[in-house]
Amino acid sequence: MVKNYISLCNQWRMKMSFCQKCGNECGVIGFFSWCLIFIASMLLVACDSDSSSGTDSGELSSSSVISSSSGAKENTSSSSFNSLSSSSNTEVKVAWDYLNPNITYGEITDDRDGQVYKTVVIGTQTWMAQNLNYADSAAMTNLNGNSWCYNNNADSCAKYGRLYTWTTAMNIAGSYKSASASAVISSPHQGVCPAEWHIPTDEERTILENAVGGLDSVGTMLKSTSGWANEGNGSDTYGLSVLPAGYYSVGVFYRIKDEAKFWSTGEYGTTRAHYWGFVHNVAFGLVGYNFKHTAYPVRCLKDSE
Repeated sequence: MVKNYISLCNQWRMKMSFCQKCGNECGVIGFFSWCLIFIASMLLVACDSDSSSGTDSGELSSSSVISSSSGAKENTSSSSFNSLSSSSNTEVKVAWDYLNPNITYGEITDDRDGQVYKTVVIGTQTWMAQNLNYADSAAMTNLNGNSWCYNNNADSCAKYGRLYTWTTAMNIAGSYKSASASAVISSPHQGVCPAEWHIPTDEERTILENAVGGLDSVGTMLKSTSGWANEGNGSDTYGLSVLPAGYYSVGVFYRIKDEAKFWSTGEYGTTRAHYWGFVHNVAFGLVGYNFKHTAYPVRCLKDSE
């Protein structure tokens, strides 16, 4: 058993070394103090390189794992590998069964396509309690070819929402995947969200974390009580009901049921942007950065009144 743990730790250290050589900040605070406790989960987190669907050779890991101790019409296009389906209100309601029955949710209708989303108040903020599933590329041209349903399956969009590249989530030109977008980012920045809602900033994400007890426990508190692999469900104490939506990069879908990461407005250099997220069987939250061409789900935050 001890030898196995040592081997696992060594594997983790090798992953860390690889990330450092790639120029990413993948350091883990206090590694030796909790390696043996979290090693099984950490091997899954490490650099996004271990995936239940395979290894994403097109994505350099950018995960910074930090604890506080430091209208509904399907229009698919297989030729563009971009499933442009958006679920009907009926489909969305079916997907609501994972929400916390003990939470009093609000509700909004996206006037752009008629989809209905549950909302929840956490501290001073109002969040969508579901991932965004907006897909009208005729109305929002930046969506064209830049958002996906997991495995191009419309049912995945109905439950998990869509996966968006960072520039698409921000609703800015794809040319900003390799250039700074600070000049065109507003505050709040609506992006792909409905009117009066926006993509959260890093500071707003921190407010959410503090409202639920800090980064050390945010994973447990905000993950849904079902849907996560290997009994990695959360308590969903505050009703955010985060599902493990996975992600998409360079032609491959990864890690559904294992992780959920969401875009924020912050950038890291010119080619990468900030995310925040969760992994199964891990109590704390993740904050980091990844290439802008990676497609993550979006959680919208209501504008301040």
